[in-house]
Amino acid sequence: MEIKSRHHLRSDAIGEIEEALATNLAVELDADSFEKVELTNDDWDVVLVDGKPLVLYLDDEPFLTVRGANAYPPEDHVVTVDAGAIQFVSNGADVMRPGIVEADETIAADDLVVIQEETHGKFLAVGRALASGEDMVGDEGRVIESLHHVGDDLYELQA
Repeated sequence: MEIKSRHHLRSDAIGEIEEALATNLAVELDADSFEKVELTNDDWDVVLVDGKPLVLYLDDEPFLTVRGANAYPPEDHVVTVDAGAIQFVSNGADVMRPGIVEADETIAADDLVVIQEETHGKFLAVGRALASGEDMVGDEGRVIESLHHVGDDLYELQA
């Protein structure tokens, strides 16, 4: 995956990104430049924040990438998994109930979420909730569809 083109965003587009991240994740970006990039062979809509791929659009909604979540740790829409789930989540697997130790109760089914490992607090993936945050902890079932994870092409993108 390579960058085909890039252009600076207008202030209103930057404001939309900042507002969406503040509302959905309780994150305030502190950055000097925002550039939207078009990639050669992928469907990702990515925004470089100070030259780093920290924001992506999923269903026309700006959200943090895994790198973005580690640079600007979100407070909302966070799901925490145990050590046993790290290997699977890091390889792009969907998240299953037994691996979840905690989930933000404000999460609704179909919301975008970030997945964090419990030991060091590092973010491993971005996904779509298939259940509410209140229903994520349990014994069986798939509750998060993985959309982007550590080590995928987007994570490895060098701007």
